Amino acid sequence: MPIYEYKCDACEHEMEALQKMSDEPLVVCPQCNKNALVKKISAAGFRLKGGGWYETDFKSGKKKNIAGDSGGSSKSSD
Repeated sequence: MPIYEYKCDACEHEMEALQKMSDEPLVVCPQCNKNALVKKISAAGFRLKGGGWYETDFKSGKKKNIAGDSGGSSKSSD
């Protein structure tokens, strides 16, 4: 289940809620009890570690870009 972030337009209270994707958005602020909660848009953060992913197991040749590799040389211009 995803964690959604909410912010109250009335009292500026911010909170997180663990909800099913099919659940209705929350509307009542637990701080001020007004119907002013708005769901915030936030980026999801995750990392695919280990084997079995396209990046580590199925790419071939120079297309591979595995996490932890240098990714090429960086030259400084003086």
